[in-house]
Parts: sequence; C-alpha cells; structure tokens
Amino acid sequence: MKIVVLAGGLSPERNVSLSSGAMVSEALREQGHQVALVDLFFGTEGVEGPAEALYDVPVPQAFKRIGRQAPDLAQVRAARRDRSPSSIGPGVLELCAGADVVYLALHGACGEDGRIQAALDLLGVPYTGSGCLASAIAMDKDLTKRLVAGQVTTPAWRSVTVTEENLEELARQTRLPVVVKPVDSGSSIGVFIARDGQELRRALEESRKLGGRTVLEEYIQGREIQVAVLEDRALPSIEIIPKEGFYDYENKYQPGAALEVCPAQIPPEWEQRLGEAALAVFRTIGLSVYARADFIVTPDGTPYFLEINTLPGMTPTSLVPQEAAAVGIGYGALCQTIVEASLKARKGGA
Repeated sequence: MKIVVLAGGLSPERNVSLSSGAMVSEALREQGHQVALVDLFFGTEGVEGPAEALYDVPVPQAFKRIGRQAPDLAQVRAARRDRSPSSIGPGVLELCAGADVVYLALHGACGEDGRIQAALDLLGVPYTGSGCLASAIAMDKDLTKRLVAGQVTTPAWRSVTVTEENLEELARQTRLPVVVKPVDSGSSIGVFIARDGQELRRALEESRKLGGRTVLEEYIQGREIQVAVLEDRALPSIEIIPKEGFYDYENKYQPGAALEVCPAQIPPEWEQRLGEAALAVFRTIGLSVYARADFIVTPDGTPYFLEINTLPGMTPTSLVPQEAAAVGIGYGALCQTIVEASLKARKGGA
C-alpha cells in the first residue's frame, strides 16, 4: 500500500510526533509498504521534484531524538517560507489524497482533536485511529470526564478558564494538593502538582500562558498505571515509576528517566479492574482501533481514571509498543495491525 505518515505539526508535542512518525515509517517500509513521511506543518516545502518523491526519501534519523524541552512553536512557525495562516503545509492534502491510507503519528492539538480526521473524511481518505467526533471528545479532559464519570471512578475535578483577573481568586478557592493541567494537551505539557499556594499560583500562571482552559483535579496518591486498548481488548498494564518527580515531559521521553514495568506487578483482580475501566472509557466515548488510558491506582486497588489518549506515542520509549510486546506483538506487527484495523473501522463508519 501507499501510506502517508503525518507527523510534526504545530502542537507542543511536535518533537514527540516526529519521533513517532520516523519509527512508524521505518516499520511500515519493513512491512513492504511505500511510505512517505510528511510534516503536517511544513508539508512538501523544500522537496525537489514532485511530492511523490517523498516516498523515496530516507527517514531522517534526527527525528527520532526528543529534546528535554518542548519546541518553541513561534520559532517553528517563523521557519516556514509559506506565510499562510494554515496549520497544514503546502502539498499535504494533495499527497494524502493519493494515498491508500494516512497513518496519523500526530500528537496533541494538531492531530488528536479531530480536525485533521474531519479534513481527511471530507477528502474520502482513510486514516488510522479513531474518527473525528470521538477524537475531539477524548482530547477534552473535562468533557471526557463528564461522559465517563458514571462508568468509572475519576478524581474530583472542575474546569476553569484562568485569566489575569481571576488567578488570585482561583488560588484562594482551590483545595490543595491539586493537579493543574490544560484541558486539551498531552505529554504532561503544562501539568503541575501544586502542594502549596506558591506552587499553585505558578501553575495557574503557566496555564494562563497556555490559553487558560484548565482542569483542576483532586490529587490522588497511588501508583501510576496505564492500559492500552487494541482492537477492543485491553493489553497488559504498564506501571510508570519516575526516578525523580512525576511522569512529566522529560521523564516520558528521556531514556532511563523512569522505570516502566510491563506487565505491572499487581494482583490479578487489579489488572481486571484496570482493563474493564479502560474498555468502558474506550467504548463510552466511541473510540476505535487503539488508545491508551491513564490511571492512578490507590493502595486498595481502586483505579482512578485520569485521561485517554487516542494517538498514543510510538517513540522508542513509548508505552503502547511495550504493552503489545508483552502479548507477542512486535513493533512492525503493531503498526500493521493499526493500519488494517483502521481500514476496517473507516469502512464501518467509525
């Protein structure tokens, strides 16, 4: 098949996405496919000859490396010669229209929020992962929690918009400790655990800089365990144990920064509860193909649902490939399964 892998874009998770895209592209080429890796934002800018030439371009090895900090998106935007306000670079949609399927290796607000899925739906081009509506719902942490609160246990939360005018009032009203995080971001970008007033004010100020829409979530003490869903079945859970602090952007993507145990060393009944909770969220929102649900599990074995990711990372340190490997699905086979299951989902209207 001819497969376009879309990565990059203008999300703060841009560098993670490029790493995922590079790994997926190599794996799909090894599976015998023609693969073109395309940066959603830069598109075919700088490509010599027709856009189809991207099918023959080697995968840039530099894409696989993820820096310790999220990219400066103003610098990224300024680097494109095309000054169009579009988030989609030149030639991208035309290249996608000529593909048999588009593999979405995008993360964050440029790819997980349903907008690129809707564009591809209108083009009539199949793509990997969930459809546009389910993707948009899952991207919004507040809306997701509202929908699944009757199905699973979730920490108490409220959604606020942080402004310069209400920041101090929010700081006074919020019970500590609290988790502060953007309503529609991933990779733990902008996530803070505030234990005192000073930390809370700093977190709220950062939230304001990121747009203001924020979830204030009850802090639950427990073990961080995540569960992937693949083709409507839960994969073995994986426990995350950061060596320092919590599972933030740096600890997620710097090799050796966190201990990842798969399958998680937990009682069988905990594993069952986690799998059932992940599937309940997956099905309630209407997701398809694959996703990864994040939980905090308390000492009594109660899984507290935090969020679900519809396009989870596929980087060298990512969790879904580790969970798939635990049931004998190698990286290349995982990518192939995602492609095949997605084609079935699109034919079925999902």
